[in-house]
Amino acid sequence: MRISNSSRRMQRSAGRAGAMLVLIAVTLPIIVIMAAFALNVAWMQLVRTELRTATDASSRAAAKTLSLQQDVTAARAEAKVAARRNQVANAPLRVRNREIEFGMSRQPSPGSRFVFTPGGAALNSVRVTGNRTATSRGGPVDLFLGGVLGVNTFEPIITATSTQLDRDICLVVDRSGSMMRNVVGGGTPGPNCGPPNPLLSRFGGLNTAVAGFVDELEQTPQEEQCALVSYSSNGSECGITFTTSDINSDLVYNYQPIRDEMNRLSSRPVKGFTNISAGIDNGVRVLTGARARPFALRSIVLLTDGIQNRGREAVLAANDAAAQNIVINTVTFSDEADFARMRAVANATGGKHYHAPDAAALEAIFREIASTLPVLITD
Repeated sequence: MRISNSSRRMQRSAGRAGAMLVLIAVTLPIIVIMAAFALNVAWMQLVRTELRTATDASSRAAAKTLSLQQDVTAARAEAKVAARRNQVANAPLRVRNREIEFGMSRQPSPGSRFVFTPGGAALNSVRVTGNRTATSRGGPVDLFLGGVLGVNTFEPIITATSTQLDRDICLVVDRSGSMMRNVVGGGTPGPNCGPPNPLLSRFGGLNTAVAGFVDELEQTPQEEQCALVSYSSNGSECGITFTTSDINSDLVYNYQPIRDEMNRLSSRPVKGFTNISAGIDNGVRVLTGARARPFALRSIVLLTDGIQNRGREAVLAANDAAAQNIVINTVTFSDEADFARMRAVANATGGKHYHAPDAAALEAIFREIASTLPVLITD
């Protein structure tokens, strides 16, 4: 019996269809697995990004609260609130107390990575561990088509450390008689018993520099506290009586009292000898007083235009400051200043010495010190 051409064509078509079915049967599982793998990789990356965002937000909020309120309990509560504001795998992130650590972050060397150490008395950092593991409050994250891959969940963990390096700062400034003199060269511009010349005198340059300092502080993201101390010596001259050292303004967030006190001092003669150690001692009193924040870094910016000729050795006062973990940055103004002693004062506390040859340089130095205050860092 002869097979027609049409029958042969039908047999060949059936054979090809059968081969395609076999091919589809073989490749379909591979396609499903590849699709599931690609889908889950994208899903896992999204969840990790959400977890990073939530954990960063939690640690930042806690560090900010620790800085402003100086309260660990309040900071821990804020970490939890901030975490819950963020969705991770379609659910708010929830962190436990043990996943919120308080400690100290320091740079082993300038420019190096910050290193976090849990615990301690001087807290400046919060480390939050955000996780979606089997032991976390949110549990592990479900995968799509997990049965196909043989893995039903994955368990991401992200750690974020935020550091709020706040400082309480005390400006300790020279108001001795030499501050009435010209910034460059000798002589006193204007009457000996009149106010310091606002443009030519050293005290006039200082007044401008202090204004620049507090202006810069107002631009920083943190809320820094600042105080003002002045020093010279006891005495009476030109119809005024002056003391060795005054706390002109205690630590304040609003810097207007500092501006007002500098303007008041600029409105009358500044007189007396130079007792630098008395100014340092009052600066230490301010930074260890009732308004000082327990977790803030403490520093003094010390200015002089001359040579210490009253009181105890300034380096001894600096050693007392160092014992209280207070850093002193020193600024010399005019070529008559004692550079060696001011370097020694700064070195005794781990601070830095600056020299300003003129009023413009002095303002630039004060602005630099203020603008380079530490900022919030997340690791």
